[in-house]
Amino acid sequence: FSSGTKSGLRAVSGNAAMIKKVYVPKYIYVLSTVISNFVTFLISLVVLVGVGAVLHVQPTIYVVQAIVPLFILLIMTTGISMILATLNVFFRDIEYIWSVFTMLIMYASAIFYYPEKLLNSGFGWILKLNPLYLLIHNFRQAVFGMPMNLKFLAASVVFAIVSVIVGLVFFYKKQDEFILHI
Repeated sequence: FSSGTKSGLRAVSGNAAMIKKVYVPKYIYVLSTVISNFVTFLISLVVLVGVGAVLHVQPTIYVVQAIVPLFILLIMTTGISMILATLNVFFRDIEYIWSVFTMLIMYASAIFYYPEKLLNSGFGWILKLNPLYLLIHNFRQAVFGMPMNLKFLAASVVFAIVSVIVGLVFFYKKQDEFILHI
């Protein structure tokens, strides 16, 4: 998510020379960077398979469910990247603000600590409002051989769809002004 949105954020402003010379639909720049980062991420999941083999983890049928959170992550990243790419054309400091924000999101996603500690402390709402945590939780459930949490799945799907719709509308409304600001 982090690398996909950061490269998507720079997709339009970073290709200013190409945009000025050749007409290509501008959303292609954002979409191509997000998909490129997603493919790199999928390739890096081979390491997860290797670690599972070394630790003698037996895959279950629930591993197939891991595809669902990964697909939702792709959709969510695309929507957020469209919004950020549009904002970055007009406000160049968004890139630096987003770097700090992604760090905060990472800490609020329970990647490096047990989420139960935060959930039981009364601050569980922080995790439950974070759509990335919901995806990470469901991915973990699938990898560890347990069924996904359907409430978390529904919330993350809604957020992904809303982010894509908002991203596309915002991008298309402002794309004609890109040439004036890049």
